[in-house]
Amino acid sequence: MTGPSAEDETLYASLTNELPAFLTEALLQTASLPSLPAVALQVLEVARSPHAPLGEYVRVIERDPGLTARLIAVANSVYYLRSAPPAQTSLEATQRLGLDATLATVLSFTLLPWPPTETVVIRTWRRAIVAAVVAGKLANQLCPTKVGSAFTLALLQDIGILAIITTYPDEADTLYADYQASHAQLINAERHCFGSDHTRIGAWLAAKWGLPSPIVRAIYQSHDGFVTDDMETLCLRLSGAIADAWLSPEPSVSLALLLKQIAIAETVPTHAIEALLHRLPEEIDLLTDILNLTAPSSIDSHALLAEAKQLLYQHSLALTARLDDQQQQLNTLQLHNAALEKRSRIDSLTQLANRAWLEKQLEERFALCNEQRRTMSVIFIDLDHFKVLNDRYGHQAGDLILERFGKTLASLIRKGDLAGRYGGEEFLIILPDETSQTAKQLAERIELHLKEQPMLTVDQEALYITASMGIACLSDGNFRNERDLIDAADQSMYFIKRSGRRGISVYGQD
Repeated sequence: MTGPSAEDETLYASLTNELPAFLTEALLQTASLPSLPAVALQVLEVARSPHAPLGEYVRVIERDPGLTARLIAVANSVYYLRSAPPAQTSLEATQRLGLDATLATVLSFTLLPWPPTETVVIRTWRRAIVAAVVAGKLANQLCPTKVGSAFTLALLQDIGILAIITTYPDEADTLYADYQASHAQLINAERHCFGSDHTRIGAWLAAKWGLPSPIVRAIYQSHDGFVTDDMETLCLRLSGAIADAWLSPEPSVSLALLLKQIAIAETVPTHAIEALLHRLPEEIDLLTDILNLTAPSSIDSHALLAEAKQLLYQHSLALTARLDDQQQQLNTLQLHNAALEKRSRIDSLTQLANRAWLEKQLEERFALCNEQRRTMSVIFIDLDHFKVLNDRYGHQAGDLILERFGKTLASLIRKGDLAGRYGGEEFLIILPDETSQTAKQLAERIELHLKEQPMLTVDQEALYITASMGIACLSDGNFRNERDLIDAADQSMYFIKRSGRRGISVYGQD
C-alpha cells in the first residue's frame, strides 16, 4: 500500500482543524487510541477492488502470522467445522468464511481488544456488523461493483465511538449508558459533550491511519440524509439506519418510521428494502457467531416487515384523518377570516363599502390611473332633507331609507365600479375609466330611479327622496391626490345644495 497522498494529508490537516483543539490534543495523547496495523490497511486496500480474488486477501493476511492463526481458528470453530476437515491454511480459512466474514474478522482482531469485554464496544461492533451486512446486500442490488467497499465502509463508519471510549472512558460510560437512545440522540449528546461527534472523529482517525480520502469522506458523511445520487453513499447511509431499526427494542415501530423516511426521500425502491430484510437474519447470525458477539434476539424478518407495513398503514390512516381534520379547520378558518375581512370592508346597514375601504380603494386606483395614464370619475351623493325625514318619521324609517338606497346604487353600478357609504347620508361611487359625461349619465339614472321609485311607504303614503350629486373627473383638473378628487366632487355637490338641492353638478363645468 502506498503512502498517503498530498490530498490525503491535506484532508487530515483540515479535519484536525475542524475538531476542537482540546479534543484533538486529548486524542493524540491517548496511548490506546485505536490503530490499524499495516496488514489491516493492506486488506482494506484489497477490499476496495470490486474483483479482488481470494488469493490476494490470503497473500496479505499471511504477512501477519498471528492474524493468520486467528483466522484459521475462527474458520475451524464449531459453527463452521461441522463434518468438514479442519482448515490448515489461510486460503482454506478464507474460502470457508467468505470475503465478508474474513474482512469483519480481520478488522475485529486488529481494531478491538479481543475478545471485547466492554458493553459499549460490543454494542458498537454489533451495529457495525449488521450495518455492513445491510450495506453489502443493498450494494448488490444498487451498485454491484461496490459491494466490497460498501461492506468495508459500513464496518468503519462508527470507529469514532471507539476513539471516544478510549480517550474519555468515564464520559463514554455516561454518554452511551442508555441502550435505547437513537443514533441521532447519541450524536447530539456527543456534540454537546465534545463539540463534535463520532462521524467527524472517525473521519479524522481514518485520515490519521492514512486511509484513502474517499473512505475518509464516506465516514464523515455516513450519517447524512438519504437524498444522494451516489448509490454506494446511499447504501452506507441506509445501512446504519436499518441496523438501528433491526437492533432497536421495538424493531417493527422503528422500521415503519424508517420506511416512511425512505419513501419520502424517493432514492431507493421499497421492494429493495423488503428483499434485503428477508435475507438479513442468517448472515447476521453467522457473523456475530464468528466474532463471539451476542446476537440480537431472533427476528422473523417476514413477520417484522408485515408488522412494520401494518404500523405504517395505520400511521398513514391516522395522519390522513388528522390532515383532513386540519384541512377542515383551515377551511373553516379561511371562511371565517374571509367573512371577517368582508365585514371589515362593508357598511352593515347599506351593505355597500364603508368609508375606510372606499378611501383605500380610491388611493390605489388614483395611483394606478396616474401610472397608466387612465381616467377615473367619482360621484359624491348627499340625500336631501334627511334630518327632516329622521325627525318626522323616526330613525328606524331613516335607516330603512339608507338601506334601500344602498340596494338602489348596487343595482345601478356596473362591475368594476365601487359604491359605498361615506358617512351618515353621504355616498360615494368610484368609476374607473369613466369621464365626467359618462359619470353624469349614471347620476341621471340614479336621479330618475329616485323620481320613479318611492324609498318608503308610511301610512299608505309613498315617500320619495331626492339627492344632491357632485361629479369630479381625474381628467378635468390638476389633482395632487385622491383627497383633492373627493373634495372637488364634494364642492360640486354643495353647489347643488346651495342652489336648492336635487340636481347634478360636474366639477369644472357648472
